[in-house]
Amino acid sequence: MADRRDFIKIGLGVASGVALGQTFAIATSGSGALPSNIVYTADDPGQWAKKVEGHLPKVSIQGKTVTITTDHPMMKNHYIVRHTLVSEEGTVIGGKVFQPEDEPVSKFELPEGHGSKFYATSFCNKHDLWVAEVTV
Repeated sequence: MADRRDFIKIGLGVASGVALGQTFAIATSGSGALPSNIVYTADDPGQWAKKVEGHLPKVSIQGKTVTITTDHPMMKNHYIVRHTLVSEEGTVIGGKVFQPEDEPVSKFELPEGHGSKFYATSFCNKHDLWVAEVTV
C-alpha cells in the first residue's frame, strides 16, 4: 500500500513540476496573467490568505547552492509534498518529493551560466501550489 502512495505522490510532484513549467511559459509569453486561485504567492494568496506564512517557500542562496524551506508542520494527513526550483525560462533546475516524516527543506545547485531570476515552489497536499520569485 505504501508503494502505491509513494507512486501517486511522486507522480503528483512530477505533474506539478511540468504544469508549473507550462504555467510560467504561458505567463511570460504575453498571453496574459493567470486567474487567481491557481498558483498562490505572497502578493496573491487567494483563498489561502491566512496560510501564507506556513506555505510560501523561503529561499536562501549560498554560492551556487539554493536552499528552499517551507515553515510547515509535517503530519500524515497534512504536509508539503514537493519543492521545485524553476528558471525564468521555465526549465526545472531540480525538485524534491517529501514524505510526511521528512523535513520540508531542499537544496539545489545552480547550473553554469544560470540567469538571475528563479521560482521556488512548495506544494501542500491541502493548500495547493505556492511560488516565490527569487533574484540572484
